[in-house]
Amino acid sequence: MIIGVPKEIKNNENRVALTPAGAKELTKHGHTVYVQSSAGEGSGFSDEKYAGAGATILPDIAAVYSIADMIIKVKEPISQEYSLIREDQLLFTYFHFASYEPLTRAMIANKAVCLAYETVEKPDRSLPLLIPMSEVAGRMAVQQGAKYLEKPLKGRGILLGGVPGVPPGRVLILGGGVVGTQAAKMAAGLGAEVTIMDVNLQRLRYLNDIMPANVKTLMSHEYNIRELIQTHDLIVGAVLIPGAKAPHLVTRDMLKDMRPGTVVVDVAVDQGGCIETCRPTTHEDPTYIIDDVVHYCVANMPGAVPYTSTLALTNATLPYAIQLANKGWKKACKDSSDLKLGLNIINGDVVYQGVAETFNLPLHDVNSFLN
Repeated sequence: MIIGVPKEIKNNENRVALTPAGAKELTKHGHTVYVQSSAGEGSGFSDEKYAGAGATILPDIAAVYSIADMIIKVKEPISQEYSLIREDQLLFTYFHFASYEPLTRAMIANKAVCLAYETVEKPDRSLPLLIPMSEVAGRMAVQQGAKYLEKPLKGRGILLGGVPGVPPGRVLILGGGVVGTQAAKMAAGLGAEVTIMDVNLQRLRYLNDIMPANVKTLMSHEYNIRELIQTHDLIVGAVLIPGAKAPHLVTRDMLKDMRPGTVVVDVAVDQGGCIETCRPTTHEDPTYIIDDVVHYCVANMPGAVPYTSTLALTNATLPYAIQLANKGWKKACKDSSDLKLGLNIINGDVVYQGVAETFNLPLHDVNSFLN
């Protein structure tokens, strides 16, 4: 199979979808890998490294799209890329369709095969291609939140860990999944007083067992959320419904109950956000203020630490990419229930329930495409 790796062009997105080591593995299986010139530079991988691993360097993004059977990316295609995508071309990347209708409509129109990292799902309901970036984003949420709590950045002027004789800051985490767990670990490690909320009592029991003493667990519902936002300094939105839009747990009217300088970090912003007033921002312009509450809503947070993120992502995606290349997407998805759940749009038809429901589109049976 011919595999293409374009350079990411989303604002301040420095990750790349494949490391030179990944390119080497694919070429060892007999596949041809084309990488756009300078695609890996932001992550610390030179064109020479890719060439040394057996990849061929192409000069521009159009050349990569025009030649590849499968495009491997990090972030969803943006408008400049829509016209480059061909019918029947396989795109293997994060899509987050439910959060952006124009992207969904564009992929339907160009009749590509869209296999989304974020909905590849194992039988135990874990999301193997979302986990590594969720781990990065969860840890970064606290790192960034701690920074924006500083007074020059319009925060409350709180040091999360406190100092002897001064109480630590308080962190509220909405969601006890991968993002929430990693955020809680980071906040606890800084010495903050942490509360992590979830609707799953079994998950709360697990977190209660593994977390240090400065992390408390609490059942998530509107009453508890309204109570806690009044006294917490940093609020991290860490809710995920695979392939669907995140619910608004913090609504617009709740901002008035927060203290001035409170910071909210919505990691779920690329799925629509679980804080109603959040809208996607960029690393270039990451925050804005509503009702004296600082909002940090960068949609590609791991892009700020691209070396770590690229290695972590390739570790997870490469085994699946090899399956897709070795077998072709139809047989690979037929043989792997994980990959089959990653299929969102096939040749203009929506095959993932969350996407169909979000935009009121017809839902087609994915199995009818795998024969």
